[in-house]
Formats: sequence, C-alpha cells, structure tokens
Amino acid sequence: MDLQLRDRVYLVTGGSRGLGRATVDALVADGARCVVSSRSEETLAEVASAYGDAVRTVAADNADVETPGRLITAAQEAWGRVDGALISVGGPPAGPATAMSDDAWSGAFESVFLGAVRLAREVGAVLGSGGSMAFVLSTSVKAPVAGLSISNGLRPGLAMLAKNFADELGPRGIRVNGLLPGQIFTDRMKELTGAASAEEAQVPRTIPMARFGEPEEFGRVAAFVLSPAASYLTGVMVPVDGGMTRSL
Repeated sequence: MDLQLRDRVYLVTGGSRGLGRATVDALVADGARCVVSSRSEETLAEVASAYGDAVRTVAADNADVETPGRLITAAQEAWGRVDGALISVGGPPAGPATAMSDDAWSGAFESVFLGAVRLAREVGAVLGSGGSMAFVLSTSVKAPVAGLSISNGLRPGLAMLAKNFADELGPRGIRVNGLLPGQIFTDRMKELTGAASAEEAQVPRTIPMARFGEPEEFGRVAAFVLSPAASYLTGVMVPVDGGMTRSL
C-alpha cells in the first residue's frame, strides 16, 4: 500500500528512541521528512547521523511553552510545510497512587498532559486540509495499568481531548487520533520489568499473542494512522497491544 507520504513533513516529539524513533523509521522509509525532538542532545545527534537530510532535530522539552513554535519553525524553514505530528512523551514516574507526591503529579501534568495539549493546539492551528495528528497514549486509556497511577490518571483525559480536537479540527480536513501501545519492549519496558531483553522478561498471560511487541510494529501503525491513506480515520483510539485490551 502506498501511504502517500513522500515529501510530507511531520513533527515527532520524543522521537530519538522508543516508539517515537520507530515511527520516524516508518515515516522516513516511505519518503516523509521529520522534525524530531527530544531532551537528549546525545540521542538527537545519533538520529541526525542516521537519517541525514530526511530529518531535522530540535533539543526541546514538551513542558516548555516555546517548544511547539520551535518545532513548527524548524519544519517550515527546512521544507516550507507541516503536514502532521506524532505527539509523544516519556512515561511519567511509576508507583501507586498512595505514594505519588504533588510534585510528581505536577511535573507529569506539565509535560505529559499540558505539553501535549499545547502542541496539539498550536500545530493544529498551522495544519491545512489533509493534516493529521496522533497522540501516543497507553492502554491505560481503557483500563488501569498496575503501578502506573499517574499514567492512569492523565492518559484517559488526553484521549478525550484528542476526541475534542478531532471534532473541532475535522471541518478543516484535519484528523486527530490516539494510539494505545501495550507491552511494547522499549527502554521504558526495560525499566518497568528489570529485564535487559524481551526474551528475558516474563510475558504477561493477558497478552493473547503471547509475546511483547516490537517498536517497529507500533511505528508502522503510527505511520499509517498519520498518513493520507487513513483519510477517513479520526477521533479513534487504536490499540497496538497484541490483543491485551479486553474492552471494545
């Protein structure tokens, strides 16, 4: 299938590793161009080396109010357009609700929640018809994940706001969706499981496919959802979880 991505330009936050990086891989492989942001200049240097002229990198924190403008400017200066965005942030601190401090909640709200909303609002303002945004959320949108209370609190709200953005931007021909990764074996999963590889980690019985997902499996879905090939898909939450989510 031709995803019609050639020469289209996407902003990918948190794009230097994990799910964001896998999405950059898929987008660039189909001919797109990407502005990739991360807080780590070291990992961004590796991204710049790997993709050459197909990417521009910006060291930025989603919690910074200037980040959306910087990313949009980088895309417009490099290629004269912005066609969409993958809005992804790192996972908030793990722990039970009874142990999470106000500071932990406030910090996560600024980056995970408000930073994502700000990006969607400002990117949505410059997109034209055919533009597309996707929020990287979690299966915690559908059901709580044990030990990830802050994620459980913030992700469902972002999912509802994604629906709001889809409603409000749809008349301009702009699509907005959510992606719900499950047990994808990224660096974050290494932290949570304490295992160095998917082979070493114990696969939860709740995954019907009986294995962890690979980042590239998420990246291919994200590229499709962002692409013109998904032109009538908006306001939906797409699980990428090997069947783990039991609700419809």
